[in-house]
Amino acid sequence: MATILVTGGTGTLGRALVGRLLDDGHDVRSLSRRPHTGTAHPRPRSYAVDLRDGTGLPEAVSGVDAIVHCASSPAGGDAEAAGRLIAAARAAGVAHLVYISIVGVDRVPIGYYRTKLAVERLIEDSGIGWTVLRTTQFHDLVLDVIKAGARSPVLPVPTGVRVQPIEVQEVAARLAELAVGEPAGRVTDMGGPEVLDARDLVRATLEAGGRRRLLMPLWLPGASAAALRRGGNLTPEHADGLRTYAAFLAERTEAGARR
Repeated sequence: MATILVTGGTGTLGRALVGRLLDDGHDVRSLSRRPHTGTAHPRPRSYAVDLRDGTGLPEAVSGVDAIVHCASSPAGGDAEAAGRLIAAARAAGVAHLVYISIVGVDRVPIGYYRTKLAVERLIEDSGIGWTVLRTTQFHDLVLDVIKAGARSPVLPVPTGVRVQPIEVQEVAARLAELAVGEPAGRVTDMGGPEVLDARDLVRATLEAGGRRRLLMPLWLPGASAAALRRGGNLTPEHADGLRTYAAFLAERTEAGARR
């Protein structure tokens, strides 16, 4: 049994990872700005720590064998938060730091991706044993983005963009495996089982939700959009995921019908 701290333990990936590690019999600590709730598992030890200032962080990392860093914010501050986490982990003698990143952070010049790449480099230079896993976008994220766009009767769809969505539970299983192993550096990227055109994803999502929207092709300018059209966000050679986006949608639709 290992003692493992999961940052962002109440997020979509964090919850799945905490549950997986508990199922595997590990001593799990969940670090987030909010208490850990809503799990069918025995609750992990919960630490309410805001990585923006690091208050309470030394206590959270004390005696930990490994940290899986899932906490992230598109609003900014990830590099500073990672710096605080690394300093606390180094002071506590933590042997292994695992980081979840995104496929294409070194190819798609989106600001958020650049920050994720900067955090990768901080971890590599930390002096702590490290492992970095890059994955494609989670099914949940794809669904949320499309649902947000569908609030309007006209839904813009980026032209020429493809996505390779992956099941979050499969990513959690891979991270759990990595967390209890030896530091492995940058491991093989992990992508979903299918590369799908954005238009097909939107249509499937709308159909599953029983919605009709006018789809408007949208040509996005700029280097980031060009990189996406080149497939910089994809890893078709590592289509390791098993659960398709269609299966994910079918389960969500069935669950909604039972409510």
